[in-house]
Amino acid sequence: MLVAAAVCPCPPLLVPEVAGGAAPELDDARAACTDAVGVLAASRPDRLVLVGPAGPAGLGAFPAGARGSLRGFGVDVAARLGEGEPGERELPPSLTIGAWLLERTGWRAAPVEGLGIAGPLDGQRAADLGRDLAAGTDRLALLVMGDGSACRSPRAPGAFDERAAAFDAAVARALGDANTAALAMLDARLAEELHAAGRPGWQLLAGAAEEAGLGGRLLYDSAPYGVGYFVASWS
Repeated sequence: MLVAAAVCPCPPLLVPEVAGGAAPELDDARAACTDAVGVLAASRPDRLVLVGPAGPAGLGAFPAGARGSLRGFGVDVAARLGEGEPGERELPPSLTIGAWLLERTGWRAAPVEGLGIAGPLDGQRAADLGRDLAAGTDRLALLVMGDGSACRSPRAPGAFDERAAAFDAAVARALGDANTAALAMLDARLAEELHAAGRPGWQLLAGAAEEAGLGGRLLYDSAPYGVGYFVASWS
């Protein structure tokens, strides 16, 4: 059963070594992520599943001990999912940043595993995955990594799209209210057009939380680089 969840963005710039001199621009986002992870720890979970986008390749499970690196972003920063053997596959960037966040906050509350999800994953299948994760009797916590639209300004990675602000506002409301129905109704095609990579993860969370009765709190909502970043805590 799902006992708590946190939603965090996963831009490489969240890691100060990647951001360099611009690191203070995301200090508030980092602080909010720390608070959200703290709520997960306080829920006394039996296990934590870290969820994040993994490109078009498809679903992929990563056991405890799996490692990732941000060398592709020009820094010698690595992270791993708790204790265990490294495994054959490297974590995708979103899960690497999530693992970095857990290490940064000193996560020791429960064993961690990772789940990479493909961008094209439809909402129904994402929700079904969430239901499957939450179906057991163990106390499950989810840390869902993912960004909103990348079209909030002319200099955004996806260029400006007038639909982006409304899309992100709807996501922020749903995350802040722990509104699983609103998340389940997100338009996958629109999310793809707006380059909102977090959409499948949010819909997985919606499926996992359907019967959990969790309340939500929006801790951060901004688009400093034309990309929607949200931090939310459900407990």
